[in-house]
Amino acid sequence: MYSNYSYIPYVNQQGPYVQHPYYNYSRSYIPHPYYPNRQQAVRGQATWTEGGQVTQCGIPWSENQYMTVAIGENTPYQCGQTLKVTNLSNQREVLVTVVDKVPGYPPNKVNLHRKAFETLRANLGQGVINVEITPSPELEQEKWGKYLLELTQTAYPGYNVTEYNTIGKTQVSPTQTKETYEYILQSPQERIKVQGNVVYNSTTDRVISFDIKEV
Repeated sequence: MYSNYSYIPYVNQQGPYVQHPYYNYSRSYIPHPYYPNRQQAVRGQATWTEGGQVTQCGIPWSENQYMTVAIGENTPYQCGQTLKVTNLSNQREVLVTVVDKVPGYPPNKVNLHRKAFETLRANLGQGVINVEITPSPELEQEKWGKYLLELTQTAYPGYNVTEYNTIGKTQVSPTQTKETYEYILQSPQERIKVQGNVVYNSTTDRVISFDIKEV
C-alpha cells in the first residue's frame, strides 16, 4: 500500500495557484545524467508530501523528526538509507532518511516530507524545486555515527541536522574503541555545532558510554 501523496500546489506561471499531480515533471529543467550503478551525487528535482500512515519501507514518516523522503522505485537507494538533499537555489542542505517509494518517479526525483522541504527554505507553493541528491555512504557505513545522529536529533527538538563529519576513531583499550563525530544543526534562529562520542566494546559491539555536547 502506498502513502497518500494525492496533490501538492504547483505554480502556474500564467495565473494563480492551481492543483497539479505531484508527479508533474517540469520539462523546463534538464537534470544531469543519472548513473544507476554508481552511488554519486546527481541533480534532479524534489517535491513535498505530508506523508501517510503506511510506507513501503515500514518506516514511519515521523522518523528522524520528519526529516524523511520517498524515492522512485527504480533507484539504487535503499529503505533506511540517509541522503543529503541540497536546494540548488540557495545551497541549503538537509539529511533525510528514506522511508517510502513513489511509483512512477524517475531515479533522480524525490518526495520530501513537508518539514524537510521547508528546512531547505523552499516555498511550499512552488511545489517542485531543483536539487542535488547525494548518498551518504560514510554515515551508512559508520553505524555509530548514525546512532549518535539520531540521539542528537532527539536531544535538539526544533533543530535539523544538515551536515556531519567523522572526526576520528581511537583504540581506548584492547577491547574498547572510541569514535567521534561532529554535526551541524540548524534552526530558524541559529546554527550550532555538536560533537558526539561513543565508546563501545569492539568484541561484543555493545555501547559502554556516549555523550554529545555543543562545541
